[in-house]
Amino acid sequence: MPDLKPVQLRCEYLQNPLGVDGAAPRLSWKIESERRGARQTAYEIASAPSETDLARDNFSHTSGRVESDETRFVPYEGAALQSAQRVCWKVRAWDENGELSPWSESAHFETGLLKPADWSAYWISGLPVGGPRTTAPATYLRTSFQTSSPIESARLYVTALGVYEAFLNGARIGEDVFAPGWTDYDKITTYQTYDVTPLLQSGENVLGATVGAGWASGHIAWCDRQLYVENPALLAQLVIRCADGTTQTVVTDDGWKTSFGPIVENDFLAGESYDARRELGNWSFAGYDDAKWQPAEAIEYSTTLVSPIGAPMRVTQELQPISFYINEGWGGHRTTFDFGQNMVGRVRLRVRGEAGQTLRLRYAETLQGGPNAKDGAIYIDNLRSARATDYYTCKGGEEEIWEPSFTFHGFRYVEIEGLKAAPTTETLTGIVIHSVTEKTGDFSCSDELVNQLQRNIDWGWRGNSLDIPTDCPQRDERMGWTGDAQVFARTAAFIRGVDGFFAKWQRDIAFAQFGDGAIPAVVPDKKFLGEMTDGGPAWADAAIICPWTMYRCYGDKAILSRHLETYERFVEYLRSTARDFIRCEEDATYYRGFGDWLSMDSGTSLEGATPKELIGTAFFAYSTQLLASIYRVLDMGEEAVQYEELHANIKSAFIEHFVTPQNTISGDTQTSCVLALHFGLLPENARQTVVLQLVRNIEGRGGKLSTGFVGSPYLNFVLSQNGHENVAFGLLNQQEWPSWLYAVTQGATTIWERWDGWTHDKGFADISMNSYNHYAYGAIGAWLYQFVAGIELDENVAGYKHFLLQPHVGGGLTQASAFLESPHGRIESAWQIENNLWKWNFRVPPNTTATVRVPAASAGQIAVDGNSPETANWTLQSRDENAAFYRVESGTYAVSVALSAAPPTDA
Repeated sequence: MPDLKPVQLRCEYLQNPLGVDGAAPRLSWKIESERRGARQTAYEIASAPSETDLARDNFSHTSGRVESDETRFVPYEGAALQSAQRVCWKVRAWDENGELSPWSESAHFETGLLKPADWSAYWISGLPVGGPRTTAPATYLRTSFQTSSPIESARLYVTALGVYEAFLNGARIGEDVFAPGWTDYDKITTYQTYDVTPLLQSGENVLGATVGAGWASGHIAWCDRQLYVENPALLAQLVIRCADGTTQTVVTDDGWKTSFGPIVENDFLAGESYDARRELGNWSFAGYDDAKWQPAEAIEYSTTLVSPIGAPMRVTQELQPISFYINEGWGGHRTTFDFGQNMVGRVRLRVRGEAGQTLRLRYAETLQGGPNAKDGAIYIDNLRSARATDYYTCKGGEEEIWEPSFTFHGFRYVEIEGLKAAPTTETLTGIVIHSVTEKTGDFSCSDELVNQLQRNIDWGWRGNSLDIPTDCPQRDERMGWTGDAQVFARTAAFIRGVDGFFAKWQRDIAFAQFGDGAIPAVVPDKKFLGEMTDGGPAWADAAIICPWTMYRCYGDKAILSRHLETYERFVEYLRSTARDFIRCEEDATYYRGFGDWLSMDSGTSLEGATPKELIGTAFFAYSTQLLASIYRVLDMGEEAVQYEELHANIKSAFIEHFVTPQNTISGDTQTSCVLALHFGLLPENARQTVVLQLVRNIEGRGGKLSTGFVGSPYLNFVLSQNGHENVAFGLLNQQEWPSWLYAVTQGATTIWERWDGWTHDKGFADISMNSYNHYAYGAIGAWLYQFVAGIELDENVAGYKHFLLQPHVGGGLTQASAFLESPHGRIESAWQIENNLWKWNFRVPPNTTATVRVPAASAGQIAVDGNSPETANWTLQSRDENAAFYRVESGTYAVSVALSAAPPTDA
């Protein structure tokens, strides 16, 4: 029997999901084996209605032996699924020798309510309260019902216009936070499915929920409240299946009751206020007297209900303060707690106080004295109109523990006023919240500043992935800016498992697209930017760049096929608005975009000096090229040819308008050069001239970059791929601003929005645009993984089925390592310089192959596990004067090369 084994079974993007949409969900697994060259040649999937039937091989369906090495997104092929149907499944595989593995561990999925007619619940709301600028209390809702028959199973299908926490017989249902998440509720609303079987009891039961404002009726960005609905609403349907075959259904309707309680105001931007004296006791338990509660109101609301695609938001970590200091302030002590990490979430408060004693908690990313200050007042000017303040009023007596339910903040520091007892580090606990995307990668090296940069990248992304990719988590914004996500998507796919996350957001993009094909600058969009519909170059283009990136990283064709019309309409919109293939020409009557946002080449302008028509035309070419590539992937060759011809015309126009007779790029900014080179928009005889133009620009700035959001993601790639990796490493190592490491040297624990967010000579940057948790410049992370550690996609193969391993030494580094939990298993690459040897250990997961680059002039200088490459069954593919390229099967390998033949420590 082989050691090969199927593991990590998934349905769509999730493990054992409840409430899956669709009659044929897709199944995935990975192959595990320690044997070199292990691969799957065939598989069998078996399914049954229960774990017992599956364990007894009493299958309702089996695929039989399927000759395939595929382990990703295999459609379920049993009988057509009905609503609320459970399927248990397992898989086994045949290896390259024809040996059969044991069955995998079992997995399951369950469909949701697949048809609108399956819903019998009504939307219900509490008492109307609040206005466009006033915050509102949370709504409490409850109903009671009787059960008598023995219960076989129970499912709660629930959602809200707002955010909710559901309870059954006093127990909080599930671990999700801020459910159902943010969508354009007027078009589509996500519902959750929970198994509540263990929570039911014989006799009286109580189903209840608290509903907060959330995105549906609370403040979003700088706008008024109530953009979707005036008051939060709940929709819930509890389906109980009894052992005797009967079904009991409990739904939200006007028979429910409502009340206000201790959450006297709640808002994502303003904060939450809680008066413990107003607590409602055991309001979600049986036997509670709700005679003073008011009838709930059934309301009409039209939306399409869908199941979740991506992972939910949850509490993922708790942090204790590393220090605190005390000053006298309002109502007693003013105590500032430092959590040592800029984070996103809320706090848990422990306090013993007098009845009516009120504490004010204010949140900040930094202190008035700057990022390295050790004490002093908190800095909140950059929050703009976001109040970011919580209030807690004590009921008095024993120790009280409180944690907000319906707000979140971006902060490192929390200032409390109103404490009368001496604080301790136990007074507050930081509660970290984000979408639960699995950590799939990490990078480290011999430079601790770079290691801190990598940690900042991960923390920045976590704090800005709350159901959608937000730009920042602290000020009056927190929106799904498309440009930020576009530049970071590749890095996100290294550090976190974001396939489901971006699939969900791509659905949001499709719903946000305007009738003429334009894509807004923020998604979801509620006319936050007035009547502007076109998000402009690099922002609107996220509609096609992000899904293409996800396809390349995860091999999921469905994200391409499901939204093909979105991509077509978008590129046709660009074609229709361009003039002679130039997008955003100077006299265009439509929005010309944000330029190279926050670049350092334009004095005081936020939009940079790079010509907007150059940026627009470059991204027009790139999006068109991607659409042609999508058609190729989907076997639509005729359509691909049409857009390949369009791309050729755009490239010709680009050359005509932006390449000078001297073969340089007009505009002479770093981003101008980078876009022309990265998107392949130059005649061959101009490439090296433009490369040198870029290098001269960097050298003329003292070895510093000037790129903004648009150019920075590609800058180091362009330099590295064109023979100037020493300049790229120099930019990485630069510690003066503008640079990636400057913020690190100033104590940053997340990525700053601006290169000069705070400087010693100028202090804080303009408060209108100065976030200290803004992940866009964290896109340098992809270069660390792809170039320094060398884990790179094959341009012709998606999802790391075959990939490249080609690490590079430079910048004074003596060691670098990275791992990536790819769709097929863990890839590792770790090199170091030791005892006159360049040593490299790497791992190719089972069922995949890799092309590896070994920097040595001849095969005789290469040792694999102490022997020649041929003894490890490596196949030589090519060789140049600096390196040899081999095709390698799965396995773990140790390579060494004499230092004289290895790359220098400063390439």
